[in-house]
Amino acid sequence: MSDQKVVLITGASSGFGALTARALADAGDIVYAGMRHTGDRNAPRVQEAADYSQQHGVDLRAIELDVNFQESVDTAVAQILAAEGRIDVLIHNAGHMVVGPAEAFTPEQLAELYDVNVLSTQRVNRAVLPAMRARGAGLVVWVSSSSVKGGTPPYLAPYFAAKAGMDSLAVSYAGELARWGVETSIVVPGSFTRGTNHFAHSGTPADAEVAAEYETRYTGLMEQVARKLADLSPADADASLVADEIARIVALPAGERPFRVHIDPADDGSEEVSEVADRVRREFLGRVGLEDLLTVHTGR
Repeated sequence: MSDQKVVLITGASSGFGALTARALADAGDIVYAGMRHTGDRNAPRVQEAADYSQQHGVDLRAIELDVNFQESVDTAVAQILAAEGRIDVLIHNAGHMVVGPAEAFTPEQLAELYDVNVLSTQRVNRAVLPAMRARGAGLVVWVSSSSVKGGTPPYLAPYFAAKAGMDSLAVSYAGELARWGVETSIVVPGSFTRGTNHFAHSGTPADAEVAAEYETRYTGLMEQVARKLADLSPADADASLVADEIARIVALPAGERPFRVHIDPADDGSEEVSEVADRVRREFLGRVGLEDLLTVHTGR
């Protein structure tokens, strides 16, 4: 298959990651679904990927990849490059959510959240990008969040701050990779209460005393937020919409992928604000004579 791509996606044991891995495999790509603890906790997910691959006649492979450790990242990327000779598409999907009053989280908890949501992308980039730059081709997809620029409820501050950091890093990388022929697409999902495990697997504050104090003034706030977010989402708003959009982007010809797309059935305003921010970026790069960074340099 001439247009078959080799794809690496992080955090692919569940949610957006697992759905996207299957969607891309269904499209005919060779998909490496990165996940940690493949030998124990996620062994069932590994088997599910293998079963899906066999049952559907596609190429979906689970691979041990813990984005919090450079050695694990380097080992996984080296295995893929040895087997395939290239990685055409890298999808930054790994992430973790926490819920609760911001003050009740310790600085160490925020550092851990920043590690998995932001620093992880730097570890994977440093392993994958050298080969992409050498080939003068590739696509990096960043799974961001509408919380970066949209309406944000309380009690999710550490997660929102981390996603904003990742999104900012993605924007800078886009310009720095353009002349190498490596493309960037930022995918911005809204809140999806079906098809993901964000709330079910979310972390909680370590300082229970401070959290209890907040509960006296904000009684049941987190349950209210979760309920309201669910109410805002249309009945057909499923996480598969995000996976399908990523698959569509990956299938587009090089140089024609969108810089940023939103999949936000609840419409929290992120798309409207992003349009302004991205326009300002384009105009500023033009003013400083760097407008070529807005377009990937293909055909090197």
